[in-house]
Amino acid sequence: MPLLTIVIASTRPGRAGLPIGEWFTARARAHGAFEVGVADLAEWNLPMLDEPNHPRLRQYTHEHTRAWSAAVAASDAFVFVTPEYNYGYTAPLKNAIDYLHYEWQNKPLGFVSYGGVAAGTRAVQQLKQVVAALKLLPVVEAVSIPFHTQFIDEDGRVAANEVMEQAADTMLDALLATEAALRVLRG
Repeated sequence: MPLLTIVIASTRPGRAGLPIGEWFTARARAHGAFEVGVADLAEWNLPMLDEPNHPRLRQYTHEHTRAWSAAVAASDAFVFVTPEYNYGYTAPLKNAIDYLHYEWQNKPLGFVSYGGVAAGTRAVQQLKQVVAALKLLPVVEAVSIPFHTQFIDEDGRVAANEVMEQAADTMLDALLATEAALRVLRG
C-alpha cells in the first residue's frame, strides 16, 4: 500500500489543526487504501531553515533535516491540514516545504483546509503556487471546512458532517489514482 503522510500545519497552542488532523487521519485509515502516517509540525519543531546548502544539492548538515528528508522521501502522497492565517498559510508549513526539494517531486497532494467563511481556501490557493515549483501535484478534490469551530466538540474531537466525510473519501480516491499514475515518474 502507498504511504500517505498527513502534515498538520498549525503549531500554536490550542490549535484546531490537531483535532481536524486526527479526524482526517482516522478517516484515511478507515478508507483502507493507504498506509497512513502523520507529520505534526508542532512535534517536528523544525527551526527556521538553517541549512547552508540549497536543498537541491541534498547536502544536509543537520540531523533534523536528514530525518525530515527521510520522512518525506518515504511518502507516496500527502495531505496538508492547514488553517488560513491572514489570507495565507502557516509559516511552519512554508518552512517545512522549503527544507527539501527532490523528496517532494512527482507525488500527489490533497488539502484539508479550515477557517471562517472562506474555509481556508485562500491558503490553499497560495500553497498550490508553491508546491507546483516542487512538482507536487495537487488533486482537485479537497476538504474545505468553513466555520470549523462548530465541528469541534467540548472534548476537542471533530464531529464531522456528511459533506466533510464524503469530501474526504472523494479526495482519498483521487489521491490513490493520482499516486498510481505518478509512481511511473518516480520510477
